[in-house]
Amino acid sequence: MKVSMDMIDRQYRRNGRFMKVFLRYKDEKALVTMGRFLQKVLGNKKSLKLNNDVYFIEREDSRKLRLCVYSPKKKTGGGKLPGILWLHGGGYALGSATMAIPYAERLILASEGIVVSPDYTLSGEKPYPAALEDCYAALLWMKEHADDLGIYNNQFFVGGDSAGGGLAVAVSLYARDKGEVGIAFQMPLYPMLDDRMTSGSMINNDAPMWNEHANRLAWRLYLDNMYGKDDVSVYAAPAREMNYKNLPPAFSVVGSLDPFHDETVCYMENLRATGIEVEFYEYEGCFHAFDQANAKADKSQDALTKLAAAYKKAVLSIFK
Repeated sequence: MKVSMDMIDRQYRRNGRFMKVFLRYKDEKALVTMGRFLQKVLGNKKSLKLNNDVYFIEREDSRKLRLCVYSPKKKTGGGKLPGILWLHGGGYALGSATMAIPYAERLILASEGIVVSPDYTLSGEKPYPAALEDCYAALLWMKEHADDLGIYNNQFFVGGDSAGGGLAVAVSLYARDKGEVGIAFQMPLYPMLDDRMTSGSMINNDAPMWNEHANRLAWRLYLDNMYGKDDVSVYAAPAREMNYKNLPPAFSVVGSLDPFHDETVCYMENLRATGIEVEFYEYEGCFHAFDQANAKADKSQDALTKLAAAYKKAVLSIFK
């Protein structure tokens, strides 16, 4: 899908032109370099609206996994709060745990909770399953330390944007199949789900922010020797999953120009067809990560408001 500027909503065109010029990834090495740069730039970012805490847990290979934990500055009640695992985007190759801050602020200010965001292993350092293992380890840590965190211990929320949305779906599948911890609600925003890249919205997509070329580089990095094979794990590329039973209710948004548009629609429709409650919105004229490209734009504000409302509704339903 070729994307011209006149197809893009007017409130995103200026930033879209900028991104077309400056967000170009020649090869996998360029993704890795940008990933390291963003980690340095974003690594120490703080929220001014929330408490910022940091914990470190040990991986199986003895490396430390950083967890950024965001909580209300003042709790309005004395009871336990929902625990939210939020996973940052970046094509599995870019980003930092602190990218969760805008979402943590929206969610916690809508209905109090505790957001945990892990600095999962980027694909330039180690390919799949390192990132998934880190995210699941963070979820288990939340369960084991629920009393210390002041959260419920087996009704977790999991969400993420882009690759983080893909990981949110993967963690939901993995947790369902392992049976060690319960996920009550999933919030994968425009998730990166399908390594096969055969959908109409993906083929020849040259939209700003993220496109077919960047996506192909990212999947090559993430899957490594599995790339291009028929037996890729559903936990690596959740679009390959055919069994949607016993997955949690879901909320999602996606732009009509997003290369992930079709795979997001397919995932949400498959959940709905299985009888799982779904709340889903499509935004005309919006490219990938539109809410981050221009957070003040009308459609960005609408999407983020709907995300916060869906989270609050789920909290009231699950913990009534």
